[in-house]
Amino acid sequence: MGLNMIVGVPAHADLVVIGELLERAGAHQWIGPDPAEGRGAEFEMWGYSGLHAVRRLAVHLAADGRLPEPLHGSRRAADDPLLTEGYRSLPGDPPGPFDHLIHHSDCEGYYVPVDFARVVVDEKAPGGHLGSSVRLLAEVRRIAEALGLPEDLDPDSEEVVDAADDEDPAAEGWRRYGVESHDCLRLLEAAKLSVSTGAAIAFT
Repeated sequence: MGLNMIVGVPAHADLVVIGELLERAGAHQWIGPDPAEGRGAEFEMWGYSGLHAVRRLAVHLAADGRLPEPLHGSRRAADDPLLTEGYRSLPGDPPGPFDHLIHHSDCEGYYVPVDFARVVVDEKAPGGHLGSSVRLLAEVRRIAEALGLPEDLDPDSEEVVDAADDEDPAAEGWRRYGVESHDCLRLLEAAKLSVSTGAAIAFT
């Protein structure tokens, strides 16, 4: 079962909850685009493991400003002690540099195109968290910069897919982190579309 992101309009009941959570957080209110104006866009991630691999990069960059060694063989991002610690903790106060990327469900919930610093943590929120796609975009751009990953690369291109498929220890730059680079590009695509259109991102 794969992980997809959809940029579109949440169900009405979720819209009501999102409005209440934003108001309680003191954030700007958000009204999504008219559903009749167009269909949502869907972005396929490299499975759940790909998202966790990107988050692994984030926690290491936050800890010491450096990328960790690439994952190879049977190593899993979710087993990384720093990432495990990050998942167990609550979003920081003041917020950490990658809170919106890390502190969010990997299977449900929303990012809305409103700029607020602290991730909203509330059991009423789908997935328990509400994130900002404005902040998500900025956070993923920091990871792409650390990777040396050009934003204009197509994640479906042969160059990117081959890097994600092939664990090449001799690779350099972003190609050493093929899966992470693929999903960074996917996250950038979704966050840019969310911010430009005013639509929310949903994990499905």
